[in-house]
This record gives sequence, C-alpha cells and structure tokens, in this order.
Amino acid sequence: MTSLDKPAAGVDGTGPAAEAGAPGPTVTDKALMEAFGGVRGMVDTTVPGLVFVLVYTIRRDIHLAAVAALGLSVLLALARLVQRETLKHAFSGVFGVGIGAVFAMMSGDAKNFYLPGMLYTLGLAVAYCLSAVLRFPLIGVLLGPLMRENLSWRTRNPGRLEAYTKATWAWGIVLLAKSAILFPIYFWGDATQLGWVKVALGIPPLLLCVYLTYVFLAKAPPPIDVIAEMEAEEAAEEERKKERERERAAGEARTDS
Repeated sequence: MTSLDKPAAGVDGTGPAAEAGAPGPTVTDKALMEAFGGVRGMVDTTVPGLVFVLVYTIRRDIHLAAVAALGLSVLLALARLVQRETLKHAFSGVFGVGIGAVFAMMSGDAKNFYLPGMLYTLGLAVAYCLSAVLRFPLIGVLLGPLMRENLSWRTRNPGRLEAYTKATWAWGIVLLAKSAILFPIYFWGDATQLGWVKVALGIPPLLLCVYLTYVFLAKAPPPIDVIAEMEAEEAAEEERKKERERERAAGEARTDS
C-alpha cells in the first residue's frame, strides 16, 4: 500500500491525531484521476474533436463538421446537467469547441478548428514549467485543497514541495512535447492529418501525466491536514472559552455565598 492509499489519522478533525497536527488525508489514484477530469472529462474534451475530423474527412465540409462537433458538445453538457453531474469539463468542452468552430468557419481552414486548443495546451505547458522554476508548482496549487493541506507544502512540508515540483515539470514537459508534435503538422500538414493526430494525442498524455503525478506523490511524505488543525484549534478555543465561563460562574457563586 502506497502513501496515497493509506488512510489518514484525524481526517474528520477530531481525536488525538488531529489535535497533534498529524498528517492529513491523502487520495487514491482514482481520486487523483477524477481531480483532472476523469474518464467522463476525457470524453467531453476528446470525442467532439473526433467527430469533427471524421465528418470533415468524409464530407470535406467545414461548416457541417463544426456544427456536428459543437452539437455533440452541447449534448454532452446537457447529459451532465440531467444527471446532475459537475458541468466544469462539459462547459469547458463546449467553450473550446465553440471557439474552434468559429475559427474554422471564419477562416475557411479546417485546421483552425484545433488552433485554440493547441494554443491553450502550449500556454498551459509554459505556465507549468514557469511555476516549477519559481518553486510555486501549479499541481500543488490544484491538489492542495483536495488533500486538505492547502499551501502548507510550501513552507512546512519540503518533501511534498519537491514532489509537486516534479509532477508539475512532468505536466509541462509532456504538454510541450505534445505541442512540438502538433504545431509542425498545423503549419505543414493538412487538416485531416492534424485532426487524427490531435485525437490520438488527446488521452494518452493526460494518462501519463496523472500516472507520473501519482508516482511522485506516492513517494512523498503525507500531507499536513491544515483543515483538521484549524478545526482542532477552534474546538480547543471553544473549550477554553467554556472553561473560563465555568470559572467565572463558580467565582460568582462563591461571592454570593
């Protein structure tokens, strides 16, 4: 059992472990996967692109392909709405597909359907690498609240700072490699080549990044549950307040007698 799988003491903020500031909760590989969108998120962001390149390859009609991809994104978002699931990834998918569809139809070039997403990926890769260089890794910022440690890893848990930095470098490098493959095809290939390669590179890099993040965190010290610490401190303060009230009441009783 790795450190990511071990249950944490004092997760609910009660008991001796919480009062002592014991390490807080960790997450399993499944929870880590869900933090980055999960399988459903991958579908929401990948399948519309597959529909676009499939329709365009068959019909060579930019408008039809764009409408088909955007329509599917909307249906996926509506399905999440009906099932009362989180809409973050669905709406981001609709937004991204919508911008890509506008780019492609206005320019008359099917390759531009993928350009906004490619620019976003490149920008995200640069942000990951820059944050790692500055020792403020974005993966730690994203996962800290999930692990109930917030930003305590920056000053109180150097082992986790190192793990988050490695994970952030992994995301940055993998996304840079993805961009290094896609942009040459964008400039010198055709729309169908770009589309199929883009679809092929949709899920595997994400899975690789999530796996590497899991490996780095599994070898890191457990997180410090700062939420439990705050709850324990609030409980202790409340107990001190009650004790002062009891002492005051006892003093008044002695005075009256």
